[in-house]
Amino acid sequence: MSTKITNQLKEKYKAINQDLDVHLEGLLHSKPITYWDYIHTDALLNLQIQRTTLPDEMVFIGYHQINELIFKMILWEIKQVAECDNLNAAFFEDKIMRVSRYFDMLTTSFNIMREGMDVEQYNKFRHTLTPASGFQSAQYRLIEFASTELINLIDVRFRDNIDRNTPFEHAFEHLYWQAAGKDYKTGKKSILLTNFENRYKEEFITFMKVYNTKNLWSRFKELPKADQKDEDLVKAMRHFDYTVNIKWVMAHYNAATHYILGKDGDGEATGGSDWQKYMLPKYQKRIFFPDLWTEKEIQEWGTNI
Repeated sequence: MSTKITNQLKEKYKAINQDLDVHLEGLLHSKPITYWDYIHTDALLNLQIQRTTLPDEMVFIGYHQINELIFKMILWEIKQVAECDNLNAAFFEDKIMRVSRYFDMLTTSFNIMREGMDVEQYNKFRHTLTPASGFQSAQYRLIEFASTELINLIDVRFRDNIDRNTPFEHAFEHLYWQAAGKDYKTGKKSILLTNFENRYKEEFITFMKVYNTKNLWSRFKELPKADQKDEDLVKAMRHFDYTVNIKWVMAHYNAATHYILGKDGDGEATGGSDWQKYMLPKYQKRIFFPDLWTEKEIQEWGTNI
């Protein structure tokens, strides 16, 4: 071991009041790392547990678990922007494009769902999932909270009555996806929504508060005016916005249509939501970065697809 590395190690452990010799002695007894131990392959491959005997349920489970892993990576990239002390256009663009590439992959991967499962099998095993639904992906909700100001996630019917002074709990009750879990006549929440809120509402409220001022849109508006006009950054932001709120949503919608509205489908989502109005972007006009789009583009949002 070179003297330079030895001195660096001494400084590292001295800074945390640790004895370097003790740590070096520990290396004498440690096992070399292997790929399967580092990735925890055995644990990962044992997480796909079917509820039925239908083979294509494995495709469904594995696909959604992969999605959740990708969502985790997306949140990891967004967090770096949120917590960066010296934010600039180049760093911002790099992270936004990383996130966009993940969503590009998610968008094209829906062909795995659309073409990779037998429709008859799906319409048998999906009933064993009731009342669970992909609607209940907490990480996807966190991505939305971390991407834009809360007002842009409020149901369009209530945006005029909600602002930054509105209590978070009240705003939460008027998020766009609440409508998918409520009876539109009585306002009563479905078990889909009730179960989701019982598990995650407290976490969501805390996250909403934390990202209220450091979501991607808020952080973009903190940049110097010159950086806000950076063509590459603006292009990256628009790409991210369009990919998440139109392309990825429509890929999801088309896959759902293939199975739920096909000849063997019954038109009902497993969670019982009004899934078509909830998913189609033209109804809610979910836009993360509204000022980066023209009025005409906003008016036509989700209609030219």
